[in-house]
Amino acid sequence: MHGYRSRIAMLALTGSMAAVSIPALAQAQTDTSATARESPWILAPVFSSNPKLGTSLGALGGYIHYFDEKSRPSIFALTGQYSTTDSIVAGAFGKSSFDEDNQRLIAALMYGYVKNDYSDYLGTGVPLKSNAELRSFITRYLYRVKGAWFVGAQGIYQNFQIAGETGFDQEVLDILGARPYKSGGLGLVAYGDTRDNENMPINGWVLSLNNMAYRKSLGGEEDFDVYRLDIRYYVPQGKGNVFAIRQLNHFTNDAPTQVRAPVQLRGYKIGQYNGDYMSAIEGEERLRFAERWTATLFAGVACLYGGGNKCTDSSNVYWAGGAGVQYILKPKEGIVLNLEYADGEGDNYGIYLKMGYAY
Repeated sequence: MHGYRSRIAMLALTGSMAAVSIPALAQAQTDTSATARESPWILAPVFSSNPKLGTSLGALGGYIHYFDEKSRPSIFALTGQYSTTDSIVAGAFGKSSFDEDNQRLIAALMYGYVKNDYSDYLGTGVPLKSNAELRSFITRYLYRVKGAWFVGAQGIYQNFQIAGETGFDQEVLDILGARPYKSGGLGLVAYGDTRDNENMPINGWVLSLNNMAYRKSLGGEEDFDVYRLDIRYYVPQGKGNVFAIRQLNHFTNDAPTQVRAPVQLRGYKIGQYNGDYMSAIEGEERLRFAERWTATLFAGVACLYGGGNKCTDSSNVYWAGGAGVQYILKPKEGIVLNLEYADGEGDNYGIYLKMGYAY
């Protein structure tokens, strides 16, 4: 759910355009009415296959609404997946833009019951099977202060439970410090956004700097901090082609084992590899080959460091790459259905069918 397209330009009727033909005007009226008739509903299949969740299938249903002419499209949706490992992931989310896009609000409620089968948990070389249940609520509010810049606040509350499937698995979890916990956090956000379209940008950039302070006083069991810096840049290449690049940094301080900074590249299992700090850079070429079709080629690298780990050690560096094809479901809003294959090191890979580009 990124970026928004520019509004379709209106014909400027001036004295010098007195010779505009009736067929041309009729075609413009037809295009306008067709856009007006476009359904606000979204219904799309969701599919993934990877070593962590097995093969899962589900659906996403949503509704698009404009609060005013200058605001970006707001989306409200429900989604759910069920996997061959008897895992369940479901959620409800809303992303709204209102007050002529001077205010933005995001909220999400998630539930997951996931059966994990790791061949190398947290890089220890130890295989592990575990069951994890997660209930989470997160929200973010942004207010435009000047030009493309917003400031805001965010909050989260989650209840995470994890247990090993066997006595040995539980012993491994105990040794590694992975245990059930409750956490509640609040944080501040500085956000800049010049993209022409939040879902399918052709040009512009995004800079997001935020923190989350988890505290016992907010309903959690431990005090720790998380900081994130996310930079994205989009370079137009003509005929709808775009080169997109993302540089992401995730830093933690005194965080429990299971919520330290994870490798965040397509093809990797979130939570299998993590550390005190994570930095990643990823590039993606988006090629427009038909009116409603695009293709992607992407590659990236991530590093886990801190706590004695360094990026100069190759065991802390992770590579990934892949390709995909996208169908543009909603041309006006730039919403795409995205099928991708990503391959990482070792047995890390993923096949995903989801809504939206990766970033």
